[in-house]
Amino acid sequence: MARPLHPPDDPAIRAALLRGVDTQPSADTARLATFLAESFGPTTAAVIHYGSHAQSSDARPDSAHDFFVVVDSYADAYQSLSSTVRPSYSARTATALAHVLPPNVISLTLREPNRTLRAKCAVLSLRDLRRLSSSRAPDHFTRGRLFQHVQLVWTRDARSRQEALNALLDARVGTFDWSRPYLPSVFNAESYCRRLLETSFAAEIRPEGGERIAALIAAQRDVVLPVYDSLLQWLVASSIAAQEGNVYRLTRRAGVSRRAASRLWFLKSKARATARWLKYVVLYEGWLEYIVQKIARRSGRTIVLTDRERRWPLIFLWPKVIEYVRTRPQRRKNEEGGTRDRPNEERGPRK
Repeated sequence: MARPLHPPDDPAIRAALLRGVDTQPSADTARLATFLAESFGPTTAAVIHYGSHAQSSDARPDSAHDFFVVVDSYADAYQSLSSTVRPSYSARTATALAHVLPPNVISLTLREPNRTLRAKCAVLSLRDLRRLSSSRAPDHFTRGRLFQHVQLVWTRDARSRQEALNALLDARVGTFDWSRPYLPSVFNAESYCRRLLETSFAAEIRPEGGERIAALIAAQRDVVLPVYDSLLQWLVASSIAAQEGNVYRLTRRAGVSRRAASRLWFLKSKARATARWLKYVVLYEGWLEYIVQKIARRSGRTIVLTDRERRWPLIFLWPKVIEYVRTRPQRRKNEEGGTRDRPNEERGPRK
């Protein structure tokens, strides 16, 4: 198996791969980032903004902002959170769960006199951030979010900033390693990014269909496409890819064993992502309403819950969960295309 790529040493290429990271956040994002840093206390090292608000991809004003909150110590972070925000779960419970299928994903609310801002936070230690952004990651959750347009909106100091930037570089350079088995024979920066999103979406059970990928490409075009064009140019200079006019091709295709290993890794990743839902029940405030609203927003499908399902969801909600997973837009779209939730292979770049 080919050795994983490592970020280049050239400062100009590194800067090109980090394009957009220092984009000025909105006033709401900045207030939430400061609130999160204060809530998790002195152990907070960095706050990274990702998702639909960061990408300006059809986010509603009242929807939650997505963040990675990076801390030195889980125990210190959740102890501070218990003192400042007073969530329903204990610091001990959150700390214990932080070491099981990291990250923990939690919901926090900033209430202001005239409005309420919500944050969905994936909480990671610096150590776990390094590992989950790298080729040693046991699943795709962190890498699948950090390769897109993100904003580094808060850092404690220069060292913390560099740690966060190194993780982002790892995540972006590492896209080549996990996407290589699924790249078409020829591709450009847009079809490369499209394949990244298709592969990432297939690695999780999601409410959206393929139309969400087109929306993400459109929203991130001016920032993310130049990033990956720079990556492809670097691959050409490293003789890993060759350029033919406006498209690229690999100088060496992934072999059968590499493709099989990649499919196995993504199956494991999907299993881990699904198992992580059990932590949401414990840690994510209002998890049931959040899921129902997200399904309605992303798929246009309204799920009506009975009083019994709301009161005892872990007992009575399973029939609706199974039915939704079986008929969700993502699955229908993949089956129409013959992929059945599997990363697509061997399609050329779209015109």
